[in-house]
Amino acid sequence: MKMLYVLPVLAIAAATGLSSLFIVDQRERVLVLQFGEIKQVIDAPGLNYKIPFIQDVLRYDDRILGLTTDPAEFTLGDSKRLVVDAFARWRIVDLPKFRRAVGAGGIEAARENLSKIVNPEIRDVLGEVPLETVLSDGRVALMNKIRDNARIKAATLGIDVIDVRLTRTDLPKQNLDATFKRMQAERQREATDEVARGNEAAQKLRAEADRSAVEITSSANRDAEIVRGQADAKRIAIYAAAYGRDPEFFAFTRSLSAYQTALPGSNTSLVVTPDSEFFGYLKSSAVPTAPAK
Repeated sequence: MKMLYVLPVLAIAAATGLSSLFIVDQRERVLVLQFGEIKQVIDAPGLNYKIPFIQDVLRYDDRILGLTTDPAEFTLGDSKRLVVDAFARWRIVDLPKFRRAVGAGGIEAARENLSKIVNPEIRDVLGEVPLETVLSDGRVALMNKIRDNARIKAATLGIDVIDVRLTRTDLPKQNLDATFKRMQAERQREATDEVARGNEAAQKLRAEADRSAVEITSSANRDAEIVRGQADAKRIAIYAAAYGRDPEFFAFTRSLSAYQTALPGSNTSLVVTPDSEFFGYLKSSAVPTAPAK
């Protein structure tokens, strides 16, 4: 009979002993609460124990966590508007303070509270600079300033803001349409200017080419006339020399040239008297007087 009472007692004792043990993973930190009050903070991984039925174990992620803010529209320092969303990296550094700040909400409540810190900081920092700064290399300095300001305020939550990055910076839709039209008009104006400059350059090239052609043609005609004049002079000299050597042969060749000039083609008719000197070389073997050309 005693064994019947001992076994349940042993089972209850074993269950109670097992419920008092718990393991802390290396990726987490643990709070031990007793009636809602913090009794122990466990940072090191390993096997630990608690008082059964009296103490509770709350586990928190010890890794670097992320927060993505919802897209929001902000007014910049030059009165332009910009749609911005951001990504923050944060980590729990003071677990008791974190527990007191977020209560039972845990990580999700911390994300909500951190979002309420990061968004106003983005608004305040971007509200001091123009659009060109946000879209230039100066953006890095802006993100660092947002991070530093958010880190100071987030310290009250027991967390450390490691980094803040602006993931998207877009113009509102109504501004995008106006910007696109303005950019399109600007590109069209640049294209028109380029075409005008191209036409001007083409006209200059054509004018220079025409002038060069006229100069080259004039120079060639001048040289041709000089050569032609020299050839004519040489021809006249040859004719004169030939005439001086044999006047009869010279008269004969001049007559042949006259025949060739006066009787071109195959349907030419020439009416002259039979005793014309023009046919002197065709009538007999006598040497007539050369006809005048």
